[in-house]
Amino acid sequence: MSSGGFHVHGPHDHELEHAGQHGDTHAGAIAVVTAIIATIGAIFAYMGGATQANAGLYKNNAAIKKTEASNQWNYYQAKSSKQNLSELAIELAPPTKQAFYTEEIARYKKEKADIKKDAEKLEAASTEWDKKSDDEMHQHHRWAQATTALQIAIALAAIALLTKKRWVEYGMYGVAALGAVVGVLAVMHV
Repeated sequence: MSSGGFHVHGPHDHELEHAGQHGDTHAGAIAVVTAIIATIGAIFAYMGGATQANAGLYKNNAAIKKTEASNQWNYYQAKSSKQNLSELAIELAPPTKQAFYTEEIARYKKEKADIKKDAEKLEAASTEWDKKSDDEMHQHHRWAQATTALQIAIALAAIALLTKKRWVEYGMYGVAALGAVVGVLAVMHV
């Protein structure tokens, strides 16, 4: 700058000043959108992990209930065997013991009915846990699809910034929108 208020710019200074005043706002917009997509993708990834963990826990609960039901059916079978032995014994026992075996048969029938109810309840609980597990896995797949689409959109954003191709940028917005839609479907349990 001269003493008379006159300033001479070099070519480099002019470009820096121009970039500062008219910066590449387009690249900045893509960067902001990419940051938003990455944040949403992180939330979707978390939800995908949570639903996968829940599916595993629910499947474990189903297996526990199935085992408990199996134990009840084994107990039922043991009572059936005892009932059968009492029915055989009533035929072979002297008349003085037949009343005892008749009472035993009645007791085993009642116990078996209660055991059967318990076993059926446990089987129903196992089926319900299996259904919950399947539902969670479906949710997990939705979250994973949404996350994958957003990751692809981020990659397309980088390519759009490097190549400055508008069609790649539009592709990024389209894939990001697709990921958002799939995320909404996951929220809605569709």
